[in-house]
Amino acid sequence: MKLSTKLVMLAGVLALAACTNPDRFGADGANGGMGGTGMNGGMVPGSASDPTSVAYFQQSVGDRVLFLVDQSTLTAEGRATLDGQAAWLSQNGDYTAIIEGHADEQGTREYNLALGARRADAARAYLVSQGVPSGRLKTISYGKERPIEVCSNEACYAKNRRAVTVLAGGLTG
Repeated sequence: MKLSTKLVMLAGVLALAACTNPDRFGADGANGGMGGTGMNGGMVPGSASDPTSVAYFQQSVGDRVLFLVDQSTLTAEGRATLDGQAAWLSQNGDYTAIIEGHADEQGTREYNLALGARRADAARAYLVSQGVPSGRLKTISYGKERPIEVCSNEACYAKNRRAVTVLAGGLTG
C-alpha cells in the first residue's frame, strides 16, 4: 500500500475513534457536571419526563379516548383520561388543542365522518365542562380515513374508534 493511502486510512480511523469517545468534553461532560441528566434532576426539557411537554402529555396523561361500537358517549375510562387532560391543559395555558374524531372502517364514509365529529365534540364538551376554555379547543373529524390499525377484526376496530387530543404550543392569546 502506498504511504498516502496508509495516512488517509490512519486519519480516518483516528477521526472515527474521536467520535466514539463519550468523555471527549472532559471529566464533567458537556452538561457542566450534570452527568447528562440536565439541570432538573433527570428531567430533559421537552422529553417524556418533562411534565410541561407534549411527550409527557401523550405518554403519561394520555392523548386518546376510545369509544364503543357506533357510540359517541364517553366511557368511565375515557372521562378519567379527559380529567387528566383537563388538569394538564389548565396547568399549561400556552397550549391549544385539536380534538380529532375517528371511526373504524365499518359503515359508509359519510356515517363515519358524522360519528367521528360526535366523538370529537363529546371529548371537547367534557374538557370544557372541566374548565378548559372553549377557545383553546377545536375539533375535526377524519371518520375512517386515518386508521391506526388496518385489518378487519374487532381488535383493530376498537383501536380506531377514538378521539385524539393533538396539542399545539404558543398559539393562545
